[in-house]
Amino acid sequence: MNTPRLPADPLKGLSLPRYDRTQSFDWNCRRNPAPARIEEPPLPGSWTYCGLPVHSPLGIAAGPLPNGRWIRYYASLGFDVLTYKTVRSRPRTCYPMPNLQPVTVSPLGHSAAPAVSAPDMHGSWAVSFGMPSRHPDLWRADVATTRLALPKHKLLSVSVVATPSDDWTIENLAEDFARCARWAVDGGADCIEANFSCPNVTSTDGQLYRSPESAAQVAAGLRQAVGPKPLLIKIGHVDDEPSARKLCQALAPFASALVMVNCLSSRVVDQHQHPLFGGEPRGIAGEGIRDAVLTQVRLFARVIQQLGLPLKLVSVGGIGSAKDVRCHLEAGAHAVQLATAAMVDPGIGFRIRRSLASP
Repeated sequence: MNTPRLPADPLKGLSLPRYDRTQSFDWNCRRNPAPARIEEPPLPGSWTYCGLPVHSPLGIAAGPLPNGRWIRYYASLGFDVLTYKTVRSRPRTCYPMPNLQPVTVSPLGHSAAPAVSAPDMHGSWAVSFGMPSRHPDLWRADVATTRLALPKHKLLSVSVVATPSDDWTIENLAEDFARCARWAVDGGADCIEANFSCPNVTSTDGQLYRSPESAAQVAAGLRQAVGPKPLLIKIGHVDDEPSARKLCQALAPFASALVMVNCLSSRVVDQHQHPLFGGEPRGIAGEGIRDAVLTQVRLFARVIQQLGLPLKLVSVGGIGSAKDVRCHLEAGAHAVQLATAAMVDPGIGFRIRRSLASP
């Protein structure tokens, strides 16, 4: 019996627009990549994202999607859950360049040696954006326009974060998170992803996942703000079971899913061991964190099962092939998000679909 063959790859030979790391964040935001006109390979099986029906478990993380133009572009390239880059209740400028610095790094953990800068991208880079955000009037209008422009079977998730002042209490922080979430829901967001972790930000907004009690208080306000819509919480690197248990127990009453991992933190040095980024750590993304992310997903899946919690898991970090997707789904992930691989190769989602759809 002959095995059915997929049609020829329609992306072969095409030069797809991609984020240009040599240009500023604002420059890249102004680009207008046109959606690709291709037919997505259908995947066998039935898929959902926190209860919402989707055509695949493939999503794009918040990083590559700074506005609706980029979201519509990646939606046309095989991704079914598109996450709007983290937004705030007031404007925040991007950190100075380089925002994406290629690095050479061994597989990372908490005790990793510094990442070493490299002239070209070969799998991993240090991410240094600082969660920039446009004025709320602009991003709110863009969210609404984007949801209307997306096909109905594609989901729009909006990543939100608070913007604290030095004198804020946890109550102030929770209300600011909730304010952004309500605005995103008003604009038509299908789900909300609250960013409780940013390795490049040392203030409370970027380190919430380290404090289960505070995280639960903020998540409670977010749940009230988003109503029945899925609420996902993005967390950083957690590699010990007691911490994983405390965090899961704290967030389970409010969150639909945990998204992990928001980069791994590392100092970055040049070829002569001189510190970059003022000696401050930066988030490392890409292949260098693949093993650590998969290990964390397995840890949390085990903890969630042992505790009998309703939490789902969404994997992100170092995923760049159909094999990686299968590994994360088998490890306990409900869905996956791509970031680095999709920025380097915008056609990766389509090719992963083709591979997953092959007999």
